[in-house]
Amino acid sequence: MYKKSKVIYVGKIPVGGDSPITVQTMTKTDTRDIDATCEQIKDIVGAGCDIVRCAIPDMDAAEKIKEIVKFSPIPVIADIHFDYKLALKCADNGVGCLRINPGNIGSKQRIKEVVSACKHHGIPIRIGVNSGSLEKDLLEKYGNTPEAMVESAKRHIGFLEELGFYEIKVSLKSSDVKKTVEACRMFAEEFDYPQHIGVTEAGTENIGTVKSIIGIGSLLLDGIGDTLRVSLTDSPVKEVVVGRNILKALNLLPDTPKFVSCPTCGRIQFDIKRFAPIIEKEIEGLKKPITVAVMGCAVNGPGEAREADYAICGGRGYAAIYKKGKLIKKVKENELIREFLNLIRSENE
Repeated sequence: MYKKSKVIYVGKIPVGGDSPITVQTMTKTDTRDIDATCEQIKDIVGAGCDIVRCAIPDMDAAEKIKEIVKFSPIPVIADIHFDYKLALKCADNGVGCLRINPGNIGSKQRIKEVVSACKHHGIPIRIGVNSGSLEKDLLEKYGNTPEAMVESAKRHIGFLEELGFYEIKVSLKSSDVKKTVEACRMFAEEFDYPQHIGVTEAGTENIGTVKSIIGIGSLLLDGIGDTLRVSLTDSPVKEVVVGRNILKALNLLPDTPKFVSCPTCGRIQFDIKRFAPIIEKEIEGLKKPITVAVMGCAVNGPGEAREADYAICGGRGYAAIYKKGKLIKKVKENELIREFLNLIRSENE
């Protein structure tokens, strides 16, 4: 049995415990280009992103993150490697969290300075362990394994705990789905720090989406994962959409409609491929946890209609409309969209 994670705050957003699982992504613009980065943040917020991370390659980016933080309606995480001075500047400039591995920034004095800044500004640190950049001694001892990933996380956590700092979240990621899942499970057995989950370097949209769904979905079904990122060689908007769809499929996205539609087969006499996408898109903006089903024949249709809040069961040239499992009316195909959506909207807007 895994421990329930503790709660930390990224900006004003709780991460961990019983808090809703958040979706985040990373901007793919040059952070030093304020306008381009803010425009991308605007796009991902529109897609439903909760938290955004920006790469901080140098002091120019660390300076300019201040304007990006002012613009962003969601918390901004500064992604930093090796240079503790960048962390100090970003903490001063209002970021909601630092992504920095304390063991990679040099002396204990440098770690202490970063921890002091985080304590002063009330911001957490995300420790990010990647199987592609494990410490040499751990690779020699364990090989590139989940055990090595967990040991690396322990090491970095130890640096912070020695300084009395516990506002920590951890990610253990690999491009290998199984290795990622095993590492996260091992970590959850021992620690209660919240986990940022995802399959790193998952690939392009098609295979990357599949790998992310398997890895992230497996962990969420185990009760592991407090915030997530889908990593695709594609736009951050697509990452957010896939992430939200994973949560939606597992009924982990509060106040969001659930959509069900049949895959069609040789029995179908109803143009479901035309109607299903329209209805799915039209109900996306509703803030109610309703289930809407669009079915194409009499085999599974009535059963799904009984389970759904609102349902269509199509036939030749007509469709039956159900509410809470009860037949409301039958309408012609050309009246279907209007009648069905009017029913749903009248009760849920």
